[in-house]
Amino acid sequence: MKSSKFFGIAISMIVSLFASACGNDEGSLEANRPTVVVTTNILGDVVRNLVGDELEVITIMPVGANPHDFQASAKQVAEISKAAALVVNGADFEEGLLDVIDSASMNGVRVFEAISAVKQLDYNKNDHTDHTDHADHADHADHADHADHAHDGVDPHFFTDPARMAVAVKAISDFLIATIEGIDIAVLRSNTNAYVGKLEALDAEVAAMVEGVPEERRVLVTNHQVFGYFADRYGFEFVGTIIPTGSTADGASAQQLTKLSKTIKEEKVPAIFTDTSSSDQLAQTLAAETGQIQVVKLYSESLGNEDSDGSDYLEMVRTNATRITTALGG
Repeated sequence: MKSSKFFGIAISMIVSLFASACGNDEGSLEANRPTVVVTTNILGDVVRNLVGDELEVITIMPVGANPHDFQASAKQVAEISKAAALVVNGADFEEGLLDVIDSASMNGVRVFEAISAVKQLDYNKNDHTDHTDHADHADHADHADHADHAHDGVDPHFFTDPARMAVAVKAISDFLIATIEGIDIAVLRSNTNAYVGKLEALDAEVAAMVEGVPEERRVLVTNHQVFGYFADRYGFEFVGTIIPTGSTADGASAQQLTKLSKTIKEEKVPAIFTDTSSSDQLAQTLAAETGQIQVVKLYSESLGNEDSDGSDYLEMVRTNATRITTALGG
């Protein structure tokens, strides 16, 4: 009887160990999926929609991070250096990560700048200046080339225009297919087409919202130069910015603020739009000086948290458009 009892215990232990081993193998396979690292949480959300379960996606910047001054941790630097692919915004958007990105590229990590796929705008020029390199998208993977096309006054905030994002999405998909071996191309193509369809529908939705805003009220005053692509796409005019550059790392002078205050009064601007990821103290001060004017927060450079109305890219753009058109009389 004792030997029978011990035999049963032994069998149970073997079964348990086998099951545990199988579980570990499955977890290991999951963990061993190729990893694509994405710098911003906006692009991180977009890439997740494209790859589904095909790749492990690591997003470096958390919700609420300011991309102009964000610094990566040692762990994040290691994750970037070991990535099968790295997707970045480009055009110096990730100011605090430029050295890390360059180092990863020089060490063989394939890097794709999303902005390289779209028609770019220069700061202070609400025009259609085209900086796009029309070479094959696979050639954009080398970040070492970015100094040639992204640092000459190019506005990096292309993602405020969902139509441009749709173009970038296709290019990101092409890059991942060309870069990562073993990826299911059919799945990625299907996911890409579905997401592009959502972006195109969103573009039409925003255009319909803007139709309700009289042309003379389609004016923007923002915390810094972040909505140039939105303005370009939907026919808005910039009246001014509190920080007259594309980076919140810069500052505003008293002379600039005095001039902007005068412009706001003359143009009867109804709202100042600020960023959820940076302070609105200057905007509140300016609003108090100029009279009855709203200060409206927008998700400009970071998604909102899970419980917010900007928790993913599609909701972010939709919410921003709703807040802008409502504030301006749409």
